[in-house]
Amino acid sequence: MLSVQDLRLAFGEGSAARTVLHGVGFEIARGQAFGLVGESGSGKTTVLRCLAGQYRHWQGRVTLAGEPYHGERSLAHAARAQMVFQDPYGSLHPRHTVHTALAEPLRVHGLDRIEERIDEALQQVGLPLHFRFRYPHQISGGQRQRVAIARALILRPPLLLLDEPTSALDVSVQAEILNLLADLRQRHGLTYLLVSHDLGVVAHLCEHLAVMQQGRIVETLSRDALCEDRAAHAYTRSLVAAAEH
Repeated sequence: MLSVQDLRLAFGEGSAARTVLHGVGFEIARGQAFGLVGESGSGKTTVLRCLAGQYRHWQGRVTLAGEPYHGERSLAHAARAQMVFQDPYGSLHPRHTVHTALAEPLRVHGLDRIEERIDEALQQVGLPLHFRFRYPHQISGGQRQRVAIARALILRPPLLLLDEPTSALDVSVQAEILNLLADLRQRHGLTYLLVSHDLGVVAHLCEHLAVMQQGRIVETLSRDALCEDRAAHAYTRSLVAAAEH
């Protein structure tokens, strides 16, 4: 589903240029969930932003659903990949109802049956149909993130880019959102690229993961290897040790 090879990104020019991604590479099979983990500033969210078209001056080779991707923000790319952001309140327009948020991508893509598709999207994420008339400030953080997931899914893309999708939520609702994501993936055959600093979140959702440090992938391993304490790199082992305390 997704192949990333030698992804490089720098900000600035000439002697002032600062490289933030140093040849990042990984592959995700169709229907797989893959995690990128690392401390803040390691470059994991930057990778997502390159794949979502928010940063377009990167170098490297990316193939998405069998098609080469060069950083463009096109309707075709939006139909293949959608991003779910960390802050569900910040990613939803405060003056737009849930209905407006969900209808906008459908109208942009010229799709029909808007009302029916919105009903279906709300049902998929476990929200009552009357929520379509509410504004973001009228619903909880967990419900806002469900709306954000519904908006990402409404175009039926095969790939979701998940940027810390539970870190802004109360602990009590984090597991609900993770279980929802796991269920949606199973039901619809979705592929996930999940960014998180939380090893527990990654282990809950992903079969494989890559550990990033200072813009580089230092180790790629399976969930089983992580849970069985078979990480080889010292930085990965330090993350595991920190998570246990």
